[in-house]
Amino acid sequence: MKKKWQLWLTSILAVFLLSACGGTATEDKPKVNETPEVETVEEGTFPLTLTDAVGNEVTLETAPATVVSMMPSNTEILFELGLNEEIIGVSDYDDYPAEALEKEKIGAQEFNVEAIVAMDPEIVFGHESAFGMAEDGYEQIRAAGIPVFIVKNATNFDETYDTIETMGKAMGKAEKANEIIESMKAKVAEVLEKTDSVENKKTVFVETSPAPEIYTPGKNTFMQEILDMVGAENIAADEEGWVMMDPEVIVDKNPDVIVVMYDYIDTAVEDVYKRDGFDTITAIKDEQVIQVDENITSRTGPRLAEGLEAIAKAIYPEVFGE
Repeated sequence: MKKKWQLWLTSILAVFLLSACGGTATEDKPKVNETPEVETVEEGTFPLTLTDAVGNEVTLETAPATVVSMMPSNTEILFELGLNEEIIGVSDYDDYPAEALEKEKIGAQEFNVEAIVAMDPEIVFGHESAFGMAEDGYEQIRAAGIPVFIVKNATNFDETYDTIETMGKAMGKAEKANEIIESMKAKVAEVLEKTDSVENKKTVFVETSPAPEIYTPGKNTFMQEILDMVGAENIAADEEGWVMMDPEVIVDKNPDVIVVMYDYIDTAVEDVYKRDGFDTITAIKDEQVIQVDENITSRTGPRLAEGLEAIAKAIYPEVFGE
């Protein structure tokens, strides 16, 4: 089941990032003082009207006392806002924090509309990345008189900050949202300050699924932005979105570091070391195949700054004293 979720999420992210305007890849590594600025949010007053990712206006008379979250990233934001008691339903794949596992499940790609309506939440947070396949269900929930707010599919840190700000306002937790954003920005600045001292960029291959279908993120992806920020060179930067890469191409590109972004296979790192023909790759010879928790880099929420740090440490452990 976990593998199915990982592959589904990867395909969904690919579709939306490929269609995103502009993209997130940059030519040069951002400096510390170029960390995206976010305006301080202020505690909102109700009634409050917000426009969601698909252009729908949602009016809230008061801060919602009960909420259903349809996506793990939404759920992580809500918990970080201190809304454990208000969260009454989450998707089947919500597993962080631990308290999320105790909440009533409402399904995943095919969520249970009847169960959600029966819960009678004061707001439902959907997500743009799954909107196409879930639109009919959302309309049924709205028809039952329950507000549905579709959260934007953030494609960079700045948009992630905006998402946290917006959800904080909607839940009457704008000040707490600002604290979260400022904490994230501080962590990002700390990481960039350390990696800014790197003089020789390392080449990196990010593996998001194993052989025989090895997928990796290219340009116009969140991972490309992260690699740019920490001053690393993505060997798939010439490719668009998520692509399947031939093992021979990986060997030819000869990355200094291989970052493995999945854990549904216990022997994921070991399997990369044993892969036929990989013994000539610098990352293999130098034992630089590092596993990083995919959730902290793919879920656009409060742990994203930790994900940036984890990638930076995997590539440049020396600047972190490791």
